[in-house]
Amino acid sequence: MDLALKARVTQAKEAALAVLLNNLHGPFEALPRTAGWGYPEPYTRDMMISALGVLASGNEELITGLRQVLEALARHRTTHGHIPSLANDPRDLGASDTTPLFLMALGLYRRVTGEQTFLSEAAREAQTWMQYQSPSDEVIVGQLPTSDWRDEQWVLGFGLFVNTIVYAYLRLFGEQEQAEKLRRQLNEYTIRADPAHRHIHQGLVIPHTPYYALWTYKVYDSERFDLLGNSLAILTGIASHTRARKMVKWVEVECAAMRACGDLAVDLPPNLFPYIQPTDPDWLPRYAAFNRPGEYHNGGVWPFICGFYVVAVLAAGYPRLAEQKLAAFTDLVLPAHDHALAFGFNERIRAQDGTAQGNDWQTWSAAMYLYAATCVEQQRDLFFEDIRQASGEQPCMSSEEAERIIHLVGQN
Repeated sequence: MDLALKARVTQAKEAALAVLLNNLHGPFEALPRTAGWGYPEPYTRDMMISALGVLASGNEELITGLRQVLEALARHRTTHGHIPSLANDPRDLGASDTTPLFLMALGLYRRVTGEQTFLSEAAREAQTWMQYQSPSDEVIVGQLPTSDWRDEQWVLGFGLFVNTIVYAYLRLFGEQEQAEKLRRQLNEYTIRADPAHRHIHQGLVIPHTPYYALWTYKVYDSERFDLLGNSLAILTGIASHTRARKMVKWVEVECAAMRACGDLAVDLPPNLFPYIQPTDPDWLPRYAAFNRPGEYHNGGVWPFICGFYVVAVLAAGYPRLAEQKLAAFTDLVLPAHDHALAFGFNERIRAQDGTAQGNDWQTWSAAMYLYAATCVEQQRDLFFEDIRQASGEQPCMSSEEAERIIHLVGQN
């Protein structure tokens, strides 16, 4: 990392830490708030994803705050082990990602602190809940539309994102046999027509593409690219070394094409592409108001997801490209929507013009910047490398090969 970028990153990391400390105590049970403005509540998925940056920071005050959120979630779980969508409200239920995210964050917290039995009963009940979320009564879990972090987009059946989180917590809790079974399931091909044998399992691998499907169920699927789910597939080792490298190259080439035609204004990928257009069969009427192309869940650029992508690029064996993406990430956390701030750490960015569209000082935006920057500085993907090693997947690309791939991406 050159001196100019290092200075910019240091400044942005200090600002991210200040945001997290500012948001540490909110009005609900004194738990951290989801954003400096707009979201005073402790949203579970935001807090659990933010655990990566909190733990990477080494800040004792922030880690204590994470512990309090985990304890609140355990205290407010249902009798069946389901984790609510708000850490302070046991009535806010129905999410498909909160329980696996709780387990992943708890597993990471235990590893960092050494408290291997912390919240054992809650962990056991949450794992039992997850065992009942598989429509096929196997490891792979299903979900209802709008039940994960995308509350304005339909993902149904076997979703990529949720299952990557399930895979991560299975590895963290030592459930290696179940994790390996899930990895095999996810790496099966999707089914395009009625199968000759009804017992054949459908996976998320799409023929002739390096990335995984957004979701699949029986003979239906979505082949749009989910940046969050695919980044986690790389980080956790669900994707092989070869697939991970091909995926990163594919993303960079596709984003260059989008920038060339005016669909993308920044040097980081949208959360979903190609964007869902009004003429597409998966367009829903509400999208016209809440989910227009290049915005929100329909292709908005989300800083917290970009943090996962930066680290996924590093994990795939492209250190120079990861530095380039971190530089772009440092630019991305500058725009603010409603306040005069040096660093906005905004919730989401419109893809076509790079303007901030969400709430400023978003906790997971600041936390994932802190996480990504720390990983690039240390040249290792903290936490996920252990998960990936448990799966037998480790980066194995030489620096010469990485430079050659980066050159090819630039030519395209």
